[in-house]
Amino acid sequence: MSIPNHHITYIEFPAPDRDALAAVQTFYSDAFGWQFKAWGNEYIDSNSPGTGIGFDADAEERVDAPLAVIYAEDLMKAYVAVQASGGLITRKIFDFPGGKRFHFVDPAGNELAVWSEH
Repeated sequence: MSIPNHHITYIEFPAPDRDALAAVQTFYSDAFGWQFKAWGNEYIDSNSPGTGIGFDADAEERVDAPLAVIYAEDLMKAYVAVQASGGLITRKIFDFPGGKRFHFVDPAGNELAVWSEH
């Protein structure tokens, strides 16, 4: 399956702690039948809702608000384009399970991320 370039493919939500992470997993599993995969003790994700979603309880890594994540075939090209267009890079390119990504803030103050498999 090919991922469409520059489409939002993932939304990451903060969770205040591991208890909330367990509660949110139970909630969405019970309410909507979603299935989750755990990535350690502080992160879960699911593709059940169509768009991938994740919940992050890591106090040092989680974002403060929901984070839309955009796919880019060429991560460095997207990084340069974001900067050239007035976006503020808040996390430089880093590795994560699944590829690499970076975070930025748009001119309206919204934080988003861009990811690629390589």
